[in-house]
Amino acid sequence: MNPIIEKLASELLKAEATQVAIAPFTERYSEITVTDAYHVQLQVVKQKLEAGRHIIGKKVGLTSKAMQTMLNVNEPDYGHLLDDMEVQDQSIVKAKEMIAPRIEAEIGFILDRDLKGPDVTFLDVLLATKYIVPTLEIIDSRIAEWKIKLIDTVADNGSSAKVVIGKKKTSIDNIDLRDLGMILFKNGEQVATGAGAAALGHPAHAIAWLANKLSEFDISLKAGEIILPGALSGAVQVKAGDHIEARFGSIGSVSVAFE
Repeated sequence: MNPIIEKLASELLKAEATQVAIAPFTERYSEITVTDAYHVQLQVVKQKLEAGRHIIGKKVGLTSKAMQTMLNVNEPDYGHLLDDMEVQDQSIVKAKEMIAPRIEAEIGFILDRDLKGPDVTFLDVLLATKYIVPTLEIIDSRIAEWKIKLIDTVADNGSSAKVVIGKKKTSIDNIDLRDLGMILFKNGEQVATGAGAAALGHPAHAIAWLANKLSEFDISLKAGEIILPGALSGAVQVKAGDHIEARFGSIGSVSVAFE
């Protein structure tokens, strides 16, 4: 194990535990690569698993062209979802347990079979999907002031913090996920809209990308996992006192409050 990778993983774990952000890695280590950053992420996950956590799913980030342009990247990234990140629909989350939280609405996929790249296709994803659920991803950056580049967010588990999973389970039969709309409300006011096409043109394309990318690290998507294919709109800042609801039309809604 590269000692720098272990050092950066330890920095991220401490930042998460103390809610004290750290300076961007890209400002301090000019030689660090995206592959190095994924190894930092995997080291963080390894330490959490050793502490008793377990993986419940994976997430794709940077699937919209707007986010890719903002960070000057040409591909998405991914992160791991662990059991202590799961939040039930209509729950209350403590904002003070995070550094600078934001929230995004996504179409969550639950798989009924494993998917492993490198040759997973859009159709493979659809055939492997048990059902979809409305979800909210609470993102947070352990990097100070969200001053992140691709390497920073990759190392930081795709800037993921929590996932709020809606109750309604819907088969994907007869649903055009490209056109599935979403309206995001903050404290009762509409603040964003989007559709499934925001995630690489179709959420299943994003999940196929994820399965194929993970194969580079000999990781697969597992039956029963929840997979987040990317946000349907820009992220919205949240703080104590806020209430967020995402409505996804026929597949239901999901909400969370912050205190």
